[in-house]
Amino acid sequence: MKLVFASTNPHKLREVREILAPRGIDVRGLDDVGRDVPEPVEDADTLEGNARLKALAYARALGRTCLADDSGLEVDALGGAPGVHSAHYAGIGATREERDRANRDKLVAELRKLGEVNRSARLVCTLCLADAAGRVLFEARGAVEALITDEPREGNGFGYDRHLFLPVLGKSVSELSADEWNARSHRGAAVRALSEWLLAHPLPSES
Repeated sequence: MKLVFASTNPHKLREVREILAPRGIDVRGLDDVGRDVPEPVEDADTLEGNARLKALAYARALGRTCLADDSGLEVDALGGAPGVHSAHYAGIGATREERDRANRDKLVAELRKLGEVNRSARLVCTLCLADAAGRVLFEARGAVEALITDEPREGNGFGYDRHLFLPVLGKSVSELSADEWNARSHRGAAVRALSEWLLAHPLPSES
């Protein structure tokens, strides 16, 4: 089974592939489909809305079933922000690395302004699978709870990962191995739900 995941983010693609490959699902990113498709404007006011918008836009443009996601960080002390604006929270940065750094700096600065507050937060991933006819086939949501740290931890990861501490493991997201993270990540939870759905609803063959 082949499935287009409407993303060029190598970190997201790797995580989705590692979960779906054992189920015999060949995940292709946008760079693999051989067509330059305009990126839709993500102007929904929820993560679910953006995932749906992207899945439908790419499925229509490519003429095939597409999976899309939108992910965000919800910080309780900030009223759920940055939420749907997580990827562009600081509003600056020409590259993904520059945007990530600016977003992290703004997050820490905003929390420091509040003083001693609850640092609870959660990473949320919403998925939407849509076909070329404009039908939403499946949607899922996954979340993982964490605490925000002022200082970045060591390790890999991207986005806010180095500031997301998981008390139950005593590690930040950035310090987890790929297997550890896939087993408990927000995206992993949503993709596993998709995987179970695909077992009962296999997609038609597409080139």
